[in-house]
Amino acid sequence: MLTHLRRMAVGLFCSAALVIASCPVFAQSITTPSQFFGFEPGADGMLFGYEKMIDYLKLLEKQCSRVKLFNIGTSALGRPIYMVCISDEENLKNLDELKEINRKLALEPNLSQSELNELKGRGKVFFLGTLSMHSTEVAPAQAAPVVAYKLATSRGTDTLAWLKNVVYMMVPCHNPDGMNMVNENYMKNKGSKFEGTNLPGVYHKYVGHNINRDFITLTQPENKAVSNLTSIEWFPQVMVEKHQMGSTGARYFVPPNHDPIAQNIDENLWSWIGLFGANMLNDMTAMGQKGISQRYIFDNYWPGSTETCLWKNVIAFLTEGASVKTASPIYIEKNELKVWGKGLSEYKKGANFIAPWEGGWWRLSDLVQYELSSTFSIIRTASLNREKILQHRNDMCRREVAKGLNQAPFYFIFSQHQTDRSELGRLVSLLREHGVEIKRLSADLLVDNRKFRKGDIVVPLAQPFRAFVKEVLERQEYPERRYVPGGEIIKPYDVTSWSLPLSMGLNCSEVNARSIELENALEPINEFKVLGNAPGNSKHMVFCSSNNESFRVAFAVLAKGGRVFRTGEASEVDGQIFREGSFVISTSLAQQIGSLNLQVAPFCTNTMDESKLKEIKLPAIGLVETYFHDMDAGWTRYIFDKYSIPYRVIRPVDLAGLNLTKEFKIIVFPSQNADLLTTGKRKRDDDYYPMNLPPEFAQGMGKKGKSNLLKFIDEGGKVISWGQSTELFMGTLEIELDKDRKEEFTLPIQNVAKGLQRNGLEIIEAHVNVSVKPGPFTWGMPSSIPILMGDDVVFETSVPYFDTDRRVVLEFPTGDPRLSGYVKKGELLENRAAVVWVQKNKGQLILMAFSPQFRGSTPVSYKLLFNALIAE
Repeated sequence: MLTHLRRMAVGLFCSAALVIASCPVFAQSITTPSQFFGFEPGADGMLFGYEKMIDYLKLLEKQCSRVKLFNIGTSALGRPIYMVCISDEENLKNLDELKEINRKLALEPNLSQSELNELKGRGKVFFLGTLSMHSTEVAPAQAAPVVAYKLATSRGTDTLAWLKNVVYMMVPCHNPDGMNMVNENYMKNKGSKFEGTNLPGVYHKYVGHNINRDFITLTQPENKAVSNLTSIEWFPQVMVEKHQMGSTGARYFVPPNHDPIAQNIDENLWSWIGLFGANMLNDMTAMGQKGISQRYIFDNYWPGSTETCLWKNVIAFLTEGASVKTASPIYIEKNELKVWGKGLSEYKKGANFIAPWEGGWWRLSDLVQYELSSTFSIIRTASLNREKILQHRNDMCRREVAKGLNQAPFYFIFSQHQTDRSELGRLVSLLREHGVEIKRLSADLLVDNRKFRKGDIVVPLAQPFRAFVKEVLERQEYPERRYVPGGEIIKPYDVTSWSLPLSMGLNCSEVNARSIELENALEPINEFKVLGNAPGNSKHMVFCSSNNESFRVAFAVLAKGGRVFRTGEASEVDGQIFREGSFVISTSLAQQIGSLNLQVAPFCTNTMDESKLKEIKLPAIGLVETYFHDMDAGWTRYIFDKYSIPYRVIRPVDLAGLNLTKEFKIIVFPSQNADLLTTGKRKRDDDYYPMNLPPEFAQGMGKKGKSNLLKFIDEGGKVISWGQSTELFMGTLEIELDKDRKEEFTLPIQNVAKGLQRNGLEIIEAHVNVSVKPGPFTWGMPSSIPILMGDDVVFETSVPYFDTDRRVVLEFPTGDPRLSGYVKKGELLENRAAVVWVQKNKGQLILMAFSPQFRGSTPVSYKLLFNALIAE
């Protein structure tokens, strides 16, 4: 142990390149991390929680003039989120002035050369680091106090120069709630055979690992807080998000990334990312740190992670360290070291892996060491290139605005008359959160042979964040790259389509001809709202079913005990046309909806034909969620809470013992592996493998639970299931009627995806078009919609027998349905089904081939879920 610590100390603090020399006289009044926590951060088996970490950083702020804390937001469970600025004392005194310099460099393309020179002379590089958003990846946050202490107390001339040129903006934990969840779980199991096992459930109120899949739609408060730093208030020039990866591959990843890369990103940003990565590799290797990889696994194509600020001209990248068992060390034999995926096919010395690690003990303290050296390397690079980076930031602003003035597309225009006008309001709010400039037409105009109306929403491309605007508003064409000509394509790390107009169900016009007349007719817009008529003495408020927020109103009123009615057919009321399924609520309940901040006001009337209205009730809903980091279930809970839909979480093992018919009307199965739901184990080939959880959490519904579930359906219950969980209802099914009798049956539906894959179908989470059949499950929806789906579930129906029936709700059209993203041989989907209603005796199932609420980002298909909950 002593040898290990000495080696770590020599590697960290005696390198000529990255010396961090702390003067005992200077630092004697400043509390060290080990003094405060009672152990050295990174020590085997030791972790501190979020509040304790923040207490130390606040103490450091009191004791040292180089540290300043800012509260930047609140987590999903109500914890304050902090950003810590560490820099030269004079820089911290002048933060408001320096922030204004950042803003001008980022957003003002018309600075004169003298103005630019003056700003570069006074400005500093602001470097943002976000740590441990994935809460099982504990090392970055555990290293944070050490990084802060070393920078705060260093007297080394190199470090003092860095801090004069750089303001390090550290978010010491991106996910405070998850940090505490994981730490508490680890300490509870420490010393037992379950030490280092997974946390049961997701390490966040809702989304767990998917917190890093939310930076386009910004649904979670933690991500809003961090996005605000880069888009609205601080405008840093450099950003890193720090992560961990698997235990048996490379020890560390630094940029550049592997292909594919985003096609909308300027080449100068890629070259800067390469420079920071090369310097990290150089600095860390010089310190004797082995196993550092580049151009491996992690591409930079999809813009949904914290690095979304790359599309806003920030030099943004990530690092990834090899994990231990939370905080417990692991010993890795040489034969266990393997690499996989893009960039490395062998665990051997090569261009992307210049100094392989040879195996042995791997500790949290090793990870802390790598985090320190990589962070200091980034700060050093930022300092050495201060003026160039500041110049680059304004150059990017100028370049993107110039592209918007000279290259198509020039504008994205949204008609104010959308099928779902509430989602247009949400889009306007979202783009403003992203720092995007949005305008409104002040007059009717003809542009590019198309007529646009006064009040239409215009997003011009001639703005500093042009790359982001173009990326999220256009449709995606996947950049097919291959290792060899004619070979297999290089697959992406995540989804291949994220078009906001498609995801939100909005019609968007891409205008490829510049119009000075249009630009002269633009006026500012702060928000989009559809005003209603004057309520007067009206008796009814009518909310059109085509708007998602109408469902939110209905559910909110029902949750508070109010009465809600629906129309059974399209109708005209006082000259207004309302779609079938629209909601009618008494104006006496107006106060109940006053806090909902509606985008579309209700239509008030006295002339509604009450005889054609049907009252709806909120059914008792059970939501099945496993303990296996069930993110899709977490997203479902998020949507249910956001829309005021009451529910009760059911664990699969509970299905065997509950009286389901008595306790629930509806049971919802979000997408989850059917084997995990049934057995609590994952199936690979013909074997079942136990999960890394204590046994009380690794249980499925079993044969009894599944029979009980099917009996619930048979007796009149409703099941809503999508994605992988629909496999529960395929093939031969069995209900135990009593001790000696059982009923075997099949439902008139099959998943034919594997056969289609063998014939060449390939979809990597792309937008495809589907036709919408009219009926109560699709009330408020247009005749076709885009859905976001993969290729693992596609339905065919069959002629029913006995007490079963079926109807297709969504089906794939003739020809290739691809709208955006990577789809091959999409024509194989022709006439097959994406959503099917199935009857079994008195009960029913609504089975969907895709997640209708995918990561809280596909409002276009929310109504499928909402209607399924309240349709009879």
